Amino acid sequence: MSRDKYTCIVVDDDEFSRDLISGHVGKTSNLQLKKALGNAIDASNFLKKNLVDIIFLDIRMPEMNGMDFIKILEEEYEVILISTADEYAIEAFERNVTDYIIKPVEYARFLKAVNKAIKNLESKTVYRDSVKEFYVRSDSKLIRVPVENILFIEALSDYVIIQTLDKRHIVHFTMKGIESRLPSEAFIRIHRSYIINSSAIELLEDNSVLINGKMLPIGASYKENLFNRLNLL
Repeated sequence: MSRDKYTCIVVDDDEFSRDLISGHVGKTSNLQLKKALGNAIDASNFLKKNLVDIIFLDIRMPEMNGMDFIKILEEEYEVILISTADEYAIEAFERNVTDYIIKPVEYARFLKAVNKAIKNLESKTVYRDSVKEFYVRSDSKLIRVPVENILFIEALSDYVIIQTLDKRHIVHFTMKGIESRLPSEAFIRIHRSYIINSSAIELLEDNSVLINGKMLPIGASYKENLFNRLNLL
């Protein structure tokens, strides 16, 4: 399923390069620039509170370079690396980056990388919409969890809690990783720490949603997407 817009950030300490990539984003109709940042630390803090699909990432930056930044990412993104040389290319593709572009970045080369990233994102959506069940490990057993029985997913450090009506399963997984496996029509990310099954919503009040007697917070950057998905009268 194709979307109208895919969100992205640009991370580059060089102002000229940052502006150039931002300009390329601006003239690409299916991209939305969320932020252009001058260093990886600011980018890391931004990603803790904001939804992003694609990261355009410079490698050589002060304090934390692009390769180190990739290592600390808590979620899964389409990462397009940008560099003045190809010396990091082998390491980059070992880390499953989407593409590797040499500066200065021409628009045609930029667009080729973007199309690759979007193709990857769309293929993940097709897969996730066909998922009907998960199997989670508990001691030496594999327990079947039908997707329709999941009420919400909650982040817990390096784990996620899968909450059903009568059970909770703790799994070693990232939120972005499990979000990429859940059917997109039924499940909505409402907070950095919560993904909900929209059919389980009992009510919304202020910046919270009630599911199975528990009030879950709605993050500011997720609120618009949630309300766009609801059938409001």
